[in-house]
Amino acid sequence: MLDPQRTALILIDLMDRIVALPLEPRTGTHVLATAEELAHTFRGAGAPVVLVRVERPSVAEQPPGSDLVAGLARDGDLEVVKHTLGAFQGTGLHERLRERGVTTLVFAGIATNLGVESTARAAADLGYGLVFVEDAMAAFTAAEHEASVRLDFPRLGTVVTAADVRLAAD
Repeated sequence: MLDPQRTALILIDLMDRIVALPLEPRTGTHVLATAEELAHTFRGAGAPVVLVRVERPSVAEQPPGSDLVAGLARDGDLEVVKHTLGAFQGTGLHERLRERGVTTLVFAGIATNLGVESTARAAADLGYGLVFVEDAMAAFTAAEHEASVRLDFPRLGTVVTAADVRLAAD
């Protein structure tokens, strides 16, 4: 059971142009739907939801579809714009989480082995407890997804399914 006062949901790169990519072992649409269910649960428990999106550095204009998927963000969510693979470098995310007393992060998003894993590795280095929602992630190949989920994530935290995520009632 996760403490909603100390746990945040981190959703990585749920942007139209990324959700639309050919992904495995599930589609971006599936990842998005599962992530939206998780976000609803977290918001209902009063736990922070962090929406991370990437912007390409040194370009005059971002490619079409670079905003978060319409309707994903809600009032009170934290939005983080990253310029690297991970969401901690130069974004102030760590400070914003610490201000809220967050000690545990629950991860979902795209791509499992890139943005999710890079952010998770930095979070582990910063001392956060980590939970990975396997069925709320996808990568460019099933092998890349599986390598992160089966080999790397268990060394960093706990791998669960969305159905396993439970927040304690106040």
